[in-house]
Amino acid sequence: MNFEQALEVANAAVFAKFGRYLTDVETIIVMGAWQNQTYEQIADTAGYSVSYFTRDAGPKFWKFLSQALGEPVSKTNFQAALERQRSLSIGVAVPTQDLVPNDDVLEFPSGPVPLNSPFYIERFPIEQRAYAQICKPGSLIRIKAPKQMGKTSLMHRILAHAKQAGLRTVQLNLQRADSTVFTSLDKFLRWLCANVSRQLDLEPKLDEYWDEDIGSKVSCTLYFQSYVLAKINSPVVLALDDVNRVFEYPAISADFLPLLRSWYEDAAELEIWQKLRLIVVHATEAYIPLDINQSPFNVGLPVKLPELSLAQVQDLAVRHKLEWAKGEGKNLASLLAMVGGHPYLIRLALYHLARQESLEELLQASYTVSGIYSDHLRRHLANLQEHPELVAALQRVVVAPEAVPLEAIAAYKLESMGLVKLEGNRAVPSCKLYQLYFREQLSQANEH
Repeated sequence: MNFEQALEVANAAVFAKFGRYLTDVETIIVMGAWQNQTYEQIADTAGYSVSYFTRDAGPKFWKFLSQALGEPVSKTNFQAALERQRSLSIGVAVPTQDLVPNDDVLEFPSGPVPLNSPFYIERFPIEQRAYAQICKPGSLIRIKAPKQMGKTSLMHRILAHAKQAGLRTVQLNLQRADSTVFTSLDKFLRWLCANVSRQLDLEPKLDEYWDEDIGSKVSCTLYFQSYVLAKINSPVVLALDDVNRVFEYPAISADFLPLLRSWYEDAAELEIWQKLRLIVVHATEAYIPLDINQSPFNVGLPVKLPELSLAQVQDLAVRHKLEWAKGEGKNLASLLAMVGGHPYLIRLALYHLARQESLEELLQASYTVSGIYSDHLRRHLANLQEHPELVAALQRVVVAPEAVPLEAIAAYKLESMGLVKLEGNRAVPSCKLYQLYFREQLSQANEH
């Protein structure tokens, strides 16, 4: 039995007993124990304190797993217990009604994946590296990917980890800011400081630190340094989601992004700035209207979310109670060929398949206006139509029988949208779905 099989057995037992799957922390414990790591090693890898595992999470988990498996389980004997559980389950018939999750268990994929969701798939070692990084003084994590790849879901898990480690957290989604906030840099930075203060239960005292003679950036920096960070005893994580919103306002982004970078760099010299940890989340589609030299700053730990692998998709399919997915995965291979490993597109398909819809019919209609991906595809088409040079470049890619060379900036922007993959200096469609849809839509546009 390998680790993936052991994890599947543990998840199945836990779900059967408690109606949920292992949490991220519980999975970390199983993974570390499987590798014969000590709690010190597990804590170091995951970025938690040793006492958190030795006194709290570890003992609770083994008691919890013991209840799920129906026998005493510890860090030293859990492999044998899981092997016995697997042996008992082999050849046991599963009632047909249990193969289809009911609506209480299924989640329609929309927005971030909830923290307690059984349908979040970790992309090891990304989560573990991020958890360790956020616990380091003065750290900065940049999460970037096309829309619906799981950026905000990962951010929420990093924040949950930070809270468990004793850090204070602030989360700001720039899409929720009023348009008037972006009329000037001064208004934007005051909005930032006021929101940070209130989430940390501090009384906003902007006027005491704001001075137009020294400028907004210095005033904002002094506010954080002399008030926010000085008042809060523990480290503070500031998570900024949908930072691409600020890219729409070049006069603000040109000053705001370097300001964040300067805070990160100040941590190398000033101890008080080591208390601030930053998470910056942005969609790479935002690069489309930007000059290539205006892309976001390149410091800190970059996290570029990859597509799901076949093994990860198989795991997710099993979590949707699709028993046929436990085989050789030929049907899943056809799904991956159509949509790639895009997490949202995969989850949307599995949601419909778990409701007993036909995979063959789903794939046949996937790129049509009546298919399940129509909204996703229309959003991409609308983005493209504002940039004729990208339309022309993508059309060359989707009609060609093999990879085609593209001008560098066009290739970079199409890859940032997730529409193409680059093979050296040449581009191919990211998946069959995009090839079929844009081949049809762009040819119709030319006819008109």
